[in-house]
Amino acid sequence: MKKPVNVAITGAAGNIAYSAIFRVASGQMLGIDQPVNIKLIDIEPAMSALNGVKYELEDCAFPLLNSITTTFDLTEGFDKCDFALLIGAKPRMKGMERKDLLKDNGKIFKPQGKAIDEVANKNIKVLVVGNPANTNALIAMHNAPSIKPSQFTSMMRLDHDRSLAQVANKFNVTINEVKKIIVWGNHSNTQVPDLSYAEVSGNSIKKVMNEDWYTNNFIPRIQKRGAEIIEARGLSSAASAANAAITHMRDWVLGNNDWLSIGQISNGNPFGISENLMFSFPSVCSNGSYSIIGNLAISEVLNDYIKTTENELLNERDSVLDLL
Repeated sequence: MKKPVNVAITGAAGNIAYSAIFRVASGQMLGIDQPVNIKLIDIEPAMSALNGVKYELEDCAFPLLNSITTTFDLTEGFDKCDFALLIGAKPRMKGMERKDLLKDNGKIFKPQGKAIDEVANKNIKVLVVGNPANTNALIAMHNAPSIKPSQFTSMMRLDHDRSLAQVANKFNVTINEVKKIIVWGNHSNTQVPDLSYAEVSGNSIKKVMNEDWYTNNFIPRIQKRGAEIIEARGLSSAASAANAAITHMRDWVLGNNDWLSIGQISNGNPFGISENLMFSFPSVCSNGSYSIIGNLAISEVLNDYIKTTENELLNERDSVLDLL
């Protein structure tokens, strides 16, 4: 049996974490031969609920679960951590502007970045889930200067998976038959789902880029899918977000032979995107790391969409410069 690794999860008393924690403990994230020490982190008023999660974890009797820690102390929570799912974030309230939300969440992700910098494993892999995920990840990354920027990622996997599902539904095929999906940019309604290189059952579907379905149905539906789910069930998409977090980290660690959409630092990217943004690029994962897929042509129409999401991220970054 392998040596246990330490996995920190913030916002651990919340709905997304509740849908993710048990899957981490069962081996679905890091492999069925990898024992884990799970460190559950939330604010002090949530400790009673968090202990309830701990009791449930114990009652599941997961063979891979070596230990459970519940804490509101970031130093204790991130101590010697090898992996971190930063899920906890302040939700956007009615009447709140995005820049206000970023400021409030900066007060969460700045100290988390500092704690990771001080006590975590220097090779830690960090996934930021809490929204606005891209810029929250940028804040955390900047406050952990001893950790490589590439070890911080933001979650675009939910948008990627939504795109896979919509294409599979359109062509009436299984998910496994859909390949080479791309989602560019920000996890927001400016994101750019791209089917330029997509394949179904081994065949290119680039022709759908010229159909009304692509611009009038596919793109807006992916961009607004979160709102559609809230409208339908009265609650946000917790389970699918948790699934995306698990598969994002799983593929980063264990590899995946398909294209993936990963929010990552834009420095040195081959597409001319401004530096110092957490931007989603088409990527591949192998041997515990990810890399951008370069040499992809971008149409003028798509380029305009991509500039829009880039400009949004630039504005977000510039609104939190004091936190970087």
